[in-house]
Amino acid sequence: MVRLSPLKSRDEEAIASALRQQGAEFETFTVLKRSLDARRRPAVVELLVGLDLTEVPRTSGVWREVTGAPRVVVVGAGPAGLYCALRLIELGLRPVVLERGRPVRERRRDLVRLIREGHVDPDSNYCFGEGGAGTYSDGKLYTRAKKRGSWRTVLGWFVEHGADPDILVDTHPHIGTNKLPAIISAMRERILSCGGEVVFDCRVTGLLRGPSGQATGVATSTGEIQGEAVVMATGHGARDVFEWMHAAGLPLDRKPFALGVRIEHPQSWVDARQYKLKGNTPSSALGLPPATYSLVTQTEGGGVFSFCMCPGGVIAPCATENGEVVTNGWSPSRRNNPWANSGIVTTVSADDLDAHGYTGALGALGFQRAVERACHAAAGGAQRAPAQRLVDFVARRPSRDLPGCSYLAGLTSVNLTELLPPFIVDRLIAGIQDFERKMPGYLHPDAIVVAPESRTSSPVRMPRNKDTLAMEGVPGLYPCGEGAGYAGGIASAAMDGIRVAEAIAQGAGINPA
Repeated sequence: MVRLSPLKSRDEEAIASALRQQGAEFETFTVLKRSLDARRRPAVVELLVGLDLTEVPRTSGVWREVTGAPRVVVVGAGPAGLYCALRLIELGLRPVVLERGRPVRERRRDLVRLIREGHVDPDSNYCFGEGGAGTYSDGKLYTRAKKRGSWRTVLGWFVEHGADPDILVDTHPHIGTNKLPAIISAMRERILSCGGEVVFDCRVTGLLRGPSGQATGVATSTGEIQGEAVVMATGHGARDVFEWMHAAGLPLDRKPFALGVRIEHPQSWVDARQYKLKGNTPSSALGLPPATYSLVTQTEGGGVFSFCMCPGGVIAPCATENGEVVTNGWSPSRRNNPWANSGIVTTVSADDLDAHGYTGALGALGFQRAVERACHAAAGGAQRAPAQRLVDFVARRPSRDLPGCSYLAGLTSVNLTELLPPFIVDRLIAGIQDFERKMPGYLHPDAIVVAPESRTSSPVRMPRNKDTLAMEGVPGLYPCGEGAGYAGGIASAAMDGIRVAEAIAQGAGINPA
């Protein structure tokens, strides 16, 4: 283990010198892990270093020619769908990836229109299109679900397709929204070069089934597409998919999820608080990255926690239908915007949903939609979002004005304590008051609350067999990723995509080992 200042932690000469000072003898070294310890004063970077390694874990794929191989229909080109397709190619199967939206670079025009005009294209937006929600909503790659699959494989394939190799060693790897489009495009080209297919502007509208009930393909907006298996990797914003599956009698379960708000602070305050900086010294002058925070507390009725914290980031409009407002956050690779935002949310449990009359398989989805539509109406339409100063939110009083904010689609001053469901408001206020005790100054005079943060995870689960990963009662149909209720971010969704590909291969008599 080597400890260096942040400014020297990427300097190979400094690392080599520190190793020699510890008495190490070596010809080459490899940094295996890099983590910032900001608890020390001054902060240090800890490096786990391997000496004279003759072999490092493989991170590149083994890509095969699969033209003419059995076809597997993969619905959705987000991280779950793309990684499922790549793993299928490794295993000798031919993926046919269907994406309702547009190629990643063409999505940009739709996002510009969304922000400037407030118009949501229901097939191409921050959530739908090549790369899924993760492409234009950050690129954080850490996960607590590392036992579910090979996290290093996920990172390695990102690097193989253009990501910075630093993500292989950083404790909290991050690619950045500005860099993801080129990486996603490279993954698509990989699939095509191996004989797979990628079809855009293709919305799936139903499931094709054989005489024994098995999945044999899908019905789409452009016709029927056949396959030996079907992977549902649609993401949790695809409400129309949940609705046609439910109407078709496919098994779906109501699933608890979290809902709340986005809270934004000046990044300079977060840096000063977390790094205990004095004066006006910027963190960058010390080689420190923009600081983050992670907060959690238990309140009466449920927990409150920070979610998807974006240092140097932006709050983005992430609705998937007109008539609703949804917020999310992202950061560019340099994390150099002047604000830091985070979702602050509380779990909406089965008891909460029952108490408010949101029952049935789509009950949680209905509650989520009701909040998003209420926020849209209160803000005045388009993609304007309702907002309030944090200090006023906690005091339950209207804000006379609003501070600067990264949300570009427009804000309307609204008393959110009268707009959001009372049980959500009560828990959030109690949680924020505890955050102030844990992180003094959190109730910053220029902090702003923007609502709602409602797409934290899927409100629906597609049940599947824990061994075969196929949907119970529907052989050949494989729920996958966030939308199916089995992942919670880019990395875990990608890992689930790999697992599903391996399950399909096993079912076809192919050993994925």
